[in-house]
Amino acid sequence: MAHRPFRPVWGRLLPFVIVHVAAVAGVVVVGVEAAWVLLAAGLYVVRVLGTTLGLHRYFSHRSFRTSRWFQLVLALWANTTLMRGPIQWAANHRHHHRTSDGPADFHSPGRRGLLHAHVLWFLDRELSETPVKPCRDLERYPELRALDRYYPLPAYALAAALYALGGWPWFVWGFLVSTVATWHAVFLINSGAHVWGSRRYDTPDDSRNNALLALLLLGEGWHNNHHHDMHAAWHGRRWWEVDLTYYALRALAAVGLVWGLRRAGDARP
Repeated sequence: MAHRPFRPVWGRLLPFVIVHVAAVAGVVVVGVEAAWVLLAAGLYVVRVLGTTLGLHRYFSHRSFRTSRWFQLVLALWANTTLMRGPIQWAANHRHHHRTSDGPADFHSPGRRGLLHAHVLWFLDRELSETPVKPCRDLERYPELRALDRYYPLPAYALAAALYALGGWPWFVWGFLVSTVATWHAVFLINSGAHVWGSRRYDTPDDSRNNALLALLLLGEGWHNNHHHDMHAAWHGRRWWEVDLTYYALRALAAVGLVWGLRRAGDARP
């Protein structure tokens, strides 16, 4: 059966393209300096961590517990990436786990190809038209509902702060370049981690473990491990499977900001 054509949501596609074009044009205009590259790299790590620790392991899978005020911090942190609010992100991701690599999965490479799995799904009308189960555990918090509605505001605040502190070079490298890098790194888990790598567990999907993606995505590349036990806070299963997001969680737990890190095999909350 032929797949239906890509149907873009112009309100998402145009800003997505504009950010990419602005990042490339900005680099051409302001040039390259080591300090600016380091700024982009540092903010890439910070923003990817906001996604892996906040949007993924906390809001989507509840892999640990925290206070209501730090939950809000995690949501604000994650929203600097411009990848929708915590409730919608979690709802879409939980839908992925329920339908992984099946006909209803938004981003399965085996369903509609690698490009669609990587990025086109995010820009397709199907994402808006497909009903997903509500995240009632998150929707009971009015502050999270507000951040879902106004999710770009933390990113805009970051962009304004970077411009105020360092002018156009900081805006271009710190905001635009790190935004594009963060987007495509996170999207690689949807695409590459279901195509390239090894499988330790015989899960009913195509998830793979990939050491390179694990380094790039701060531990998310141990994706087959994750699909085998999606609620575990540690995605590694061996000492050599580096998981920087988990190490960050251990540090936060040491100072009392989070607790109850769930181990592999723990019952679902």
